[in-house]
Amino acid sequence: MKRDRVGKSAWWSVTFEMAGEIEPEALSVVGDFNQWDPEAGQMKLRKDGMWAKTIRLLPGVYHFRYVTGHGVWHNDSAADGYEASGLGADNCLLYLAAE
Repeated sequence: MKRDRVGKSAWWSVTFEMAGEIEPEALSVVGDFNQWDPEAGQMKLRKDGMWAKTIRLLPGVYHFRYVTGHGVWHNDSAADGYEASGLGADNCLLYLAAE
């Protein structure tokens, strides 16, 4: 996962990345930033074999996970932390500072 401030604005540009061997056909990043909607979080498979999706977010704490086109869920080893989802698995945490 890569994150950078967008100029002097409050926004962050976050690139979510996952290895291509996780899922050869379709992968989405879903979380409270896109209402857990796989269509809104569809990732693209890059030439380097990594799935990627860049999203602009305001500072805050976000919960997210990856889901394949077959409904298999994955966590990100680069997450800032993990928190129980209440559904029997952990969600990944992303912390974006205000300053």
